[in-house]
Amino acid sequence: MAEGSNVQFSEREALLFHSEGRPGKIEIIASKPMATQRDLSLAYSPGVAVPVLAIAADPDTAYDYTAKGNLVAVISNGTAILGLGNLGALASKPVMEGKAVLFKRFADVDSIDLELATEDVDAFINAVALMEPSFGGINLEDIKAPECFVIEQTLRERMNIPVMHDDQHGTAIITAAGLINACYLTGRALKDVKVVVNGAGAAAIACTELIKAMGVRGDHVLMCDRTGVIYQGRTEAMDQWKSAHAAVTDRRTLKEALVGADVFLGLSAARAVSQDMVRDMAPKPIIFAMANPDPEITPPEAKAARPDAIVATGRSDYPNQVNNVLGFPFIFRGALDVRATTINEEMKIAAAEALAELARQQVPEEVAAAYGGRAPRFGEDYIIPAPFDPRLMEIVPSAVAQAAMDSGVARKPIADMDAYRESLRARLNPTTSVLTMAHAGARANPKRVIFAEAEEEVVLRAAIAFRDGGYGTPILVGRDIVRDKLKALGVEDLSGFELSNSVHSALVPEMVDYLYKRLQRRGYLRREVEAMVNRDRNIFSALLLALDKGDAMISGITRTYGRTLSQIRRVIDPIEGRRPCGIHIIVSKARTVFTADTMVTERPSPKELAAIAEHTAAVARRMGHEPRVAFLSFSSFGNPSGTWVDNIREAVAILEARNPDFEFEGEMAPDVALNPEVMKNYPFSRLSGPANVLVMPGLQSANISAKLLREIGNDTVIGPMLVGMEKPVQVATMSATASELLTLAVLAGSGIAG
Repeated sequence: MAEGSNVQFSEREALLFHSEGRPGKIEIIASKPMATQRDLSLAYSPGVAVPVLAIAADPDTAYDYTAKGNLVAVISNGTAILGLGNLGALASKPVMEGKAVLFKRFADVDSIDLELATEDVDAFINAVALMEPSFGGINLEDIKAPECFVIEQTLRERMNIPVMHDDQHGTAIITAAGLINACYLTGRALKDVKVVVNGAGAAAIACTELIKAMGVRGDHVLMCDRTGVIYQGRTEAMDQWKSAHAAVTDRRTLKEALVGADVFLGLSAARAVSQDMVRDMAPKPIIFAMANPDPEITPPEAKAARPDAIVATGRSDYPNQVNNVLGFPFIFRGALDVRATTINEEMKIAAAEALAELARQQVPEEVAAAYGGRAPRFGEDYIIPAPFDPRLMEIVPSAVAQAAMDSGVARKPIADMDAYRESLRARLNPTTSVLTMAHAGARANPKRVIFAEAEEEVVLRAAIAFRDGGYGTPILVGRDIVRDKLKALGVEDLSGFELSNSVHSALVPEMVDYLYKRLQRRGYLRREVEAMVNRDRNIFSALLLALDKGDAMISGITRTYGRTLSQIRRVIDPIEGRRPCGIHIIVSKARTVFTADTMVTERPSPKELAAIAEHTAAVARRMGHEPRVAFLSFSSFGNPSGTWVDNIREAVAILEARNPDFEFEGEMAPDVALNPEVMKNYPFSRLSGPANVLVMPGLQSANISAKLLREIGNDTVIGPMLVGMEKPVQVATMSATASELLTLAVLAGSGIAG
């Protein structure tokens, strides 16, 4: 029932994340041009009158002329915030903003958070119902039971758009998917399993109702709360929602209920289940211990008691995570796309079955990368898909949309489901998935990353995030004041960090020998080498990497890029036969573009331009893109003619001779390379679509373009990413943030940058 992971971080880091730059996590961006008076006249008065009249005549056209059809409201009153309790509507805003971000990140659903300052059920219902014209769907969140049951049910009856309380149904759908597969693995049928549900809140009741709708017999389910088993005739701590699941039984405690049970669904409290209770369960017990953040029993404890058990939790650091993000973005995506009037049981069951089926399919390479290159296989430790599986976007919404059509709640049925699935694949930029998987892969295969400038606060914050994120061990190079600076940043426990400097390192003599051997015929005396090792953090850090005392290195904050790289290259060489180059990755809503060489070679030769194209195409492919390379110029195929395009033409000729396994073309102006309409003027172009790898003619144009986009563009710019070195080295810019440093460290460790 988690939506994130169990990554650790300091309170300071969390507050900085939410406050730096533009406060919060969301903003509104116009989807139409707003630069000229004509644009504004069309967007507002007088042009806006035309769609107003169209909608007044036919309300359904609101989906055609406004954002309603792709807009979900995330609404809470803050009465049950995560595991923190009733902290009020305003305190829930960071959570609701986060939910809105997840909608966009995973399913390209626009979302806005609304926090209502009332605990009055009728007032809450009326406020939400009155907003129906604004939104295509309503996601209720963090509302305490039993009020959430009344609120959701009433809104579903009053509103003609999808309404779902995710705390209930999101957890239920993912749990049901896991249960389908656990029963499959253990040879059980849903109609035969005996289930014990511990907890009687919103999620527990929703889970119980959904599994009953899917075939679990009502008389095979025992529900427990703090008082014990909910049985017919019980009067203490009862309400109408608990009474609906009261059983005819003489069992009164959770321990008694679990004797002989096939399935345990825990949505209660940490440590609620003992190993003795697990031993009393039926053979091959199925245990969903989903208390958050600590489960009713941990998987190792459950497995120690019953090695034949299948165990799931809400945590990302154990197998089989029940993560709501597998459900709600894609359920709403499918519901919105058919303009469903509701989210019904058929749609929830379709989502659960689609998730279960996806887990049984062979895992693609890009998902395997998130498991350290080890592809998970369907089995007791993989019954639920990974949240970053790119196939979710195609499979779950299409299943939900089909169920909406089949059950008669779709107002705009999809005629061509194959085309719809293709459109779903096109909605998400693969770069975001690859970056997510790179982070997961780093956690699965932790590395020791050398942070060369650890006395700088921004570097320390990145190193703290690296350690707390589970990506590996930061090696902090700096004087002893690094310890004090860590404590000033709120880090009391220094375990997991390695501190290193030339004053205390026993490696210095070996480093001097190593470097003197490299430099003695380049004009350096031994005493000069000794001075470099003892005084220069980049030299010292690069030597740590060269001597295999770390797996990757990050630097660049305190010195210019060129000077930093020059120092590192005294110690570490480029890969034989390659010239290092810098790549900036521009990630926009619609696409990702890789630009090179943005940092290293001022005036590349034709051979170097061809090599830059090959290296950058390889990075693009590792990040999920099929490379289409354009050699950029002010000239497009000789128009206008000029004396500065010969290098580019020769580079294209070199690639033609090599016959690489990617598309390439040049020389081309940027609009020809990126705009399909302009490209139509050149039907002979070898590119099948807009370029996604841009090879710049020289360092000036490349570096200026990258930095302009970083400073004034609305897109995300990743980089520069250094490729072509024998060891994983990344050189950041002096303006890099802690988040950007962390990304470079993860990319260096994951092998994407290389």
